[in-house]
Amino acid sequence: MKKIYFTLLFSIFCYQSAVGDTELGQIAPNIDGKLINGQPFSLNDKRGKVVLINFWASWCEPCREEMPQIEEYLQKNKSNGFEVLAINLDKPSGLDSAKKIMSNYSFHFALKNDMNYSGLGYIWRLPSTFIIDKKGIVRKNGLTGEPKVNTQILEETVTPLLLAQ
Repeated sequence: MKKIYFTLLFSIFCYQSAVGDTELGQIAPNIDGKLINGQPFSLNDKRGKVVLINFWASWCEPCREEMPQIEEYLQKNKSNGFEVLAINLDKPSGLDSAKKIMSNYSFHFALKNDMNYSGLGYIWRLPSTFIIDKKGIVRKNGLTGEPKVNTQILEETVTPLLLAQ
């Protein structure tokens, strides 16, 4: 019985560590650091905007498949207060590939070692996309539900947030 109890407690601890404290409807933890161009970034400074945070890697095919749709939506909606932060999780050996891929997009771009995103929890799957509303509230948790985003998800999730006061 002790062994079952210990296993259950350990499983709960591991699950909480994996998903972090980030829950839908709660204030997002700050994400801050330096973008690839050297500019500082702080999610807390983005209040009043809807921010999509996308964790990706150059070797991740689903990550690369969703990027054109995110870019198209960004171009249509950046004047409405929509921003995208793409945090690359490649090893240093993949940096050239990541830079080449990102040269096609206008997202804010950062490397994992240059950003503090620990409040989101352990990023265990790619892509992982979080959507934060104008008030800093998590509206999509990239660690639960559908991992990818597409035009339909962006229209259904982000568009109402952009229209909200």
